Amino acid sequence: MMLKMATAALMVAAFSLPAFAADEFYVVQDVKTKKCTIVDKKPTDASMTVVSPSGMVYKTRTEAESGMKTVKVCTSN
Repeated sequence: MMLKMATAALMVAAFSLPAFAADEFYVVQDVKTKKCTIVDKKPTDASMTVVSPSGMVYKTRTEAESGMKTVKVCTSN
């Protein structure tokens, strides 16, 4: 009985962990327009560049908005 409960708990944890990892926000800049935006997935193509300090990943959108105000290339537009 304990083994079944432990197995069930591990399965629930395994399926719920990716949902917690989805809370990532990036400050990116469009290469062509030079406009900064906030996205919830790391850009994979060359049209967007992560411009947050040291490629910082923010946990909330509010943190990312505050961080975008400190990025020099975003405030100079």
